Amino acid sequence: MTAIETGADSSHADRMDRMYRTQRHFYDLTRKYYLFGRDTLIRELDIPAGASVLEIGCGTGRNLALIGRRFPHARLYGLDISAEMLISAQAKLAREGRKDAVLRVADATGFTSGEFGQPGFDRIVVSYALSMIPEWEKAIDAAIGALNPGGSLHIADFGQQERLPRLFRRGLQGWLKRFHVTPRKTMATVLEAKAEALGDALAFRSIGRGYAWLFTYRRLTQ
Repeated sequence: MTAIETGADSSHADRMDRMYRTQRHFYDLTRKYYLFGRDTLIRELDIPAGASVLEIGCGTGRNLALIGRRFPHARLYGLDISAEMLISAQAKLAREGRKDAVLRVADATGFTSGEFGQPGFDRIVVSYALSMIPEWEKAIDAAIGALNPGGSLHIADFGQQERLPRLFRRGLQGWLKRFHVTPRKTMATVLEAKAEALGDALAFRSIGRGYAWLFTYRRLTQ
């Protein structure tokens, strides 16, 4: 397994490292109670044997480990702007017997598949990361640009809680803001526009009365 430093944005990287230096030790125990839809996303990846999977914002490696279990012949890659989180990811994937996974410290808004020695990826996963990336639209552009033809981008993130009580919505979003999390109100519109402009396909659904949104973006063109 390799973890390679790259030119990540230093200010954002430093903030994430400060946040997760301690949190990474109990992150997975707490996030399972409110990061809904991640396991649904993983189940629906439908990864062929030998295909490549990149997770953007892979954090502790929790999702990559589950992907590796469900699709044992998939080739695993991950990037995160926090070197602290990748310490946990390396350890978790090693325990899973996936020392072949390639991890990089990188900025999601400016990476390329070539940095991993790949022409592109067959599946890219972004789970509850776009709501923490200030320039999240650039991260979507980078992900689409890193897909192989016929590949797909799978996103799970906070929705707008549009069918939940207003008091709950206000309380949740206020609490999330304390952790630098901002649900992206225009995410569906942005993805729809990109799919239309590039001749690609987009599927979208809301879960938990708008608590979370799931997207599958399919690259149909070269």
